[in-house]
Amino acid sequence: MTERRPRKDATRNRAAVFAAADTLFAQCQSPESVTMADIAAAAGVGKATLFRAFGDRTGLIRALYEARLEPVRNAVEEGPPPLGPATPPLVRVPALLDAVLCFKLDNRHLALALEQTGAASPYRAEHYERWHALLRDLLEQIPSAGSGSGSGSADFTAHALLAATRADLVAHLAGERAAPREELREQLAHFTASVLGTRHAGGTPG
Repeated sequence: MTERRPRKDATRNRAAVFAAADTLFAQCQSPESVTMADIAAAAGVGKATLFRAFGDRTGLIRALYEARLEPVRNAVEEGPPPLGPATPPLVRVPALLDAVLCFKLDNRHLALALEQTGAASPYRAEHYERWHALLRDLLEQIPSAGSGSGSGSADFTAHALLAATRADLVAHLAGERAAPREELREQLAHFTASVLGTRHAGGTPG
């Protein structure tokens, strides 16, 4: 019993911290304004608890981002089409990008906070490298996407496609310009089709 209680408390505290951070980032005007002290107060835990659990603000944001991304990651790694591994590349690439865009729209301020941490290049972040590697490998299987130029072309194309889902761009389009969600998804689908050399028939992936 003495060993279980700390684990339960830690799990409860982690859930409370994530819920508090979610709310604060969703309601803030700027992600930079959300501090560790704000999150600790909203979660009802001590600030020292946050630093012990996550190291610093960047560590907390990364942990929260990965937790929210987990359902999408599971769908990509072991789910059915159009995201799962059995999906043909020409179908899977647009579906993956649509999933990234929808995740960024649903977690706009959190994604922006992660990109603004400044701890390292966003292109070195684990989640970005994971998306990029997957897209690159799929693009290498689509001759029209790389124009037969090999892995170097696929590498660049993967970066270019992911650039269309950057959190700062999503925040600008969905926030400042108030572009409707379905309009953004449709525009991304058209852009992806143009890169892949396919014809977009309308509608969104999945």
